Amino acid sequence: MSDFWNYYIAGIVILSLIALAYVLKSQSVVKVKKGEKVETLGHVWDGDLQEYNNPLPKWWIGLFYLTIVFSVGYLVFYPGLGAYPGRLGWSQEGQYRAEVVAKDAEVKPLYDKYLKQDLATIAKDPEAQKMGQNLFLTYCMQCHGSDARGAKGFPNLTDHDWLYGGTPEKIQETINAGRQGQMPAFGAAFGEEKVKDVANYVLKIAGRKEGVGPGEFDAQRAVRGKATFDQVCVACHGTEGKGSQALGAPNLTDKVWLYGGTKTTIVETITNGRKNYMPAWKEFLGEGKVHLLAGYVYGLSQRSGDTQP
Repeated sequence: MSDFWNYYIAGIVILSLIALAYVLKSQSVVKVKKGEKVETLGHVWDGDLQEYNNPLPKWWIGLFYLTIVFSVGYLVFYPGLGAYPGRLGWSQEGQYRAEVVAKDAEVKPLYDKYLKQDLATIAKDPEAQKMGQNLFLTYCMQCHGSDARGAKGFPNLTDHDWLYGGTPEKIQETINAGRQGQMPAFGAAFGEEKVKDVANYVLKIAGRKEGVGPGEFDAQRAVRGKATFDQVCVACHGTEGKGSQALGAPNLTDKVWLYGGTKTTIVETITNGRKNYMPAWKEFLGEGKVHLLAGYVYGLSQRSGDTQP
């Protein structure tokens, strides 16, 4: 990349300081001799309050000069001149990382305590669950919601429907390494009519009623859609449409839909495909935090009353 903007920013900073010094100097050379009458600027308030053209006091001018000297010193030791890092090598990122390292060292004994416990035990430990909830609300709620029930395109973590598996080990694996799921776009390959046929077959195996409603299927289209499904879609979703946790392919026969289960949405999914990305957190959070977080997420789906999708 070009260094132009580095020099551009540095130039603006330096020229601004020079300009400020020049303005200050030019406005402080005027002196009033003893007994000399000072002219007013013509501004009058409240009848007799006037603004005189007196020079600034020397102590005030001195303070302005000190601010310029301070600015020069600051720019020598700290970043502010484009890409120049400063003599001290300080940066926001470096300070943040140092604070994280210091804090991690402080709480490491607490995380080490829970690392010795399996996730099923952590899921039943109130103190561990509270810590896991705090981690979840910091790092996970942006996608899965504060109640962990997800949103369109983001899985609900409180039920028993899992794309890659809901065992403690699989949950920890997902948080550590992340997931990248992809549903290919079949619109061009199938054509509009075949897409509609497959969508109607999917609605049929999902247990929907026959009819013309947005969540109902057309029987004739479903028959044609089955032939296409058996040729192409079984590779990921299986012959019965129950999906594959090894591939992250969803079960199409239940009532859980990541993007919605209307006919329009299913047609959209088959036509355009879907692409989902779950970031890997192992390097960022560390083993201890991931362990607690996995125990918390596992505990969410084990609580009574949270089993309904």
